[in-house]
Formats: sequence, structure tokens, C-alpha cells
Amino acid sequence: MGVLLEKITLKDVAARAGVHPSTASRALDPTKGSLVRADTVERVHAAARDLGYQGDAVASGLRRGRTNTLGIVVADLGNPYNAPLIRGIENHLEGRGLMALIAESRDDPERMQRVLNNLAARRVDAVIVTGARQGDERALRRAQQQIPIVLAVRYLPGSGLPAITHDDERGGRLAAEHLVEQGHVRIAQLCGPQDISSFRERGAGFRAGLRSHGVDTIEVADTARRPILEEGRRLMDLLLTQRAEPPSAVFAHNDLMAIGALQSLAAQGHLCPEDVAVVGYNDTPTAALTDPPLTTIRLPGYELGRMAADTAVMLIEDREHPGTNLSLPPVLVARRSTLGWPGGPAAGAGDTTDQDPAASSRR
Repeated sequence: MGVLLEKITLKDVAARAGVHPSTASRALDPTKGSLVRADTVERVHAAARDLGYQGDAVASGLRRGRTNTLGIVVADLGNPYNAPLIRGIENHLEGRGLMALIAESRDDPERMQRVLNNLAARRVDAVIVTGARQGDERALRRAQQQIPIVLAVRYLPGSGLPAITHDDERGGRLAAEHLVEQGHVRIAQLCGPQDISSFRERGAGFRAGLRSHGVDTIEVADTARRPILEEGRRLMDLLLTQRAEPPSAVFAHNDLMAIGALQSLAAQGHLCPEDVAVVGYNDTPTAALTDPPLTTIRLPGYELGRMAADTAVMLIEDREHPGTNLSLPPVLVARRSTLGWPGGPAAGAGDTTDQDPAASSRR
């Protein structure tokens, strides 16, 4: 039977550092360390490390009416776009003494309600919701009565909730402008769920971008139920079945759907980009690894996560603050899935080109 080691206390750390326990407490608190001399903070931290001291974060938080936890609700943990987003949130919370709890809504309104209820029951200090869709307003407003809510990636018009999003309308226009510049005139899009703001705006921006060049958008007679690979393959199958002549280019509303479209094209004997060029959206890590590498719209996921975390911390510290609404610009990343189309201008196949949105708009 193992011997139970005596728990190291704050008094032990203070004695080792040669300071009063209250000074040691302030030195170890990320929010109060600035009140103590830098050399004292360093000495206290060194003593804590030497002794193996582990502070009671729960007790410390409860004394201030907090649990030092923050909820993050994503729609799909399998979507690779979420990795840099969550990393941006986590890295920004690290120095604030906050720990993240991550949950998945699976784009299910009932599951969203359960997740919010569970996070509220655990008394998290705030929640960042990246998976909101139309119909979630009631659940989010109810949760907001207990804890601050910040929307990220997707927003809910008229909800009054602070939101850090991307300029998805501009992203759709970038995709349209790129395909027109490549010489395409028969252009289709595979639409994501229309009860999600980001997909509505991508579609609207894409249509407007084509219309400004006198090109009509070819629409599939359905939209994705969820923005996943299988739905992209299903919609591409449907598009090829509906039309005797396939379009020369397709814009899918995210990279997962674009990869599904590539699978459908390959299964039916169509080459990309020789027969059909494909554009995705998000620039997930897999986009550069597909065959061919995928042209896509890059979103600043890490930066968005950092800004969402900053907004959440601001609301934790000031519950009366109205929050903020920001929209970050997208960038086109051109790769071989569009650059190698035979009817387009000469381009270095396989090269990756980051195009500045403002520069693209000046062409």
C-alpha cells in the first residue's frame, strides 16, 4: 500500500519563498501578479515549482464568484477547421487562469439546448458558441440570462448576441471572381444548410459575384443537411444527374463538401480540373493534400478564436458590457483544382497563391 504524501499548502510555498501567504497568493494569481514585485513573483513561482504545489483553482474561483472555466460549443469536432479555432481560444485563455470545456452540438437544436444546460449547471464563466444555427435563438437567450454568450464563426441576425465572424459574403465573391478569371461560364455551387448564416452569405456573395460578370449560377435542387463530406458527394451526384452537360466549375460551401465533390467526380470518370474545376472554403489542413490540391477560401480561424476568447473574458470581467461584433476578411488560396483547367489562363500547376481580397476586388 502506497504512502500518502502530505499536501503542499500555500503556507509552505510562502515559507519557502520567504514572504507572507497573502503575497504568495497574489503572486500566483494571473490576475493579481502585477501587484507584486517581479522578483518576488519569480521567487514564489520557483518555490511552488520546487515543492510541487498545485493551487485549488475551484476554491480560488468560487471566492470570486467564478469557476475559472469557459465552455466552447462546436458543431462538429470532426471538422478540421475547428482545430486552429479552438487553439486560438485555448492559447488566449492560458494566461488568464481559465480552462476550456469543449462540447459538440452536431448541428442538432435539442443537443444544443442540452449542452448549454449542462454548461450552465457546471457554472462556467462564459460560453463561446461556434455552431449556432437558426432556431437556436431561444436556447441561447435563455442561457445568456445566466452566463455571457459569445457567438463565433456563425451569427444569428437580430439575436443581440456579440459575434466574431468572417466576411462570408466577401468570401463567396472571391470564389466567383476567381472562377470567372479562369475563363469559366458554366459555374455551379453546392450550398450548405441555409439556416446557418455563413452558408447563406457565401451563397449570396457567390451569386452576386457571378451576376456582376453577367454569369448565371447553376443551382442544385437541394442543399446540404449538414456541411460534411457525404453531403458534398451527394449534391455533386445530384448535379451530375440533373444536367446532360456538367458545369466546368463548382464552388462548394466548405472544404469537406468540396472533397466529397471530388470523390463524386472521380467515381463518375470526370477529371479535376480538366473536366470540372472545384473551389472549397475554409482552407483546412487537408485542402492542400487532396488530389488535386484544393483551391479554397482561407479564413483566419486562429485569429478569430483569439478574438472570441478576448470578448468572452471582457464579458466575464464586465457583465454590463454589450460585447462587440467583428467580421474578419477572407483570402483566396489558388491551387491546382482550378489553376489547371485547360480553358483558363496559363498558371503554374500546383502553385499556391494567396490573393489579397482588396487586390482581387481591383481586377
